Amino acid sequence: MKELVELVAKAIVDHPDQVEVTEDDAGDHILLRLKVAEEDMGRIIGKQGRIANALRTLLRVAAARRGVRAVLEIG
Repeated sequence: MKELVELVAKAIVDHPDQVEVTEDDAGDHILLRLKVAEEDMGRIIGKQGRIANALRTLLRVAAARRGVRAVLEIG
């Protein structure tokens, strides 16, 4: 799942070398933290949060296929 978020984020941003995804097991769910360059935050979030919501939806589907719950934090 980490690789999925990283792949999509690198395709969207202008500085793919600064994309960083960390994965933590928080007990009942998996927590993924996405960090990008400051100037790429608008691209990742998108108008009215549409791209961020799409990323979270993709992650939710991938997690459901594995039988786990996943949460994406963008910061």
